[in-house]
Amino acid sequence: MGKVKVTQVKSIIGRPGRQKKTIEALGLRKINHTVEHEATPQIMGMIHKVSHLVKFEEG
Repeated sequence: MGKVKVTQVKSIIGRPGRQKKTIEALGLRKINHTVEHEATPQIMGMIHKVSHLVKFEEG
């Protein structure tokens, strides 16, 4: 599997608790924070659920 870089681009203030926990589970802490993960189906599903709050690039 490849790698994926995930960057938080929007705030989680006022978002549902599930979205906040998903962002936290991805390891993101604040806006413009970037983390790198393996592109597993679980991680890609988490990214899909909060795609409106993050940007990601594969590779």
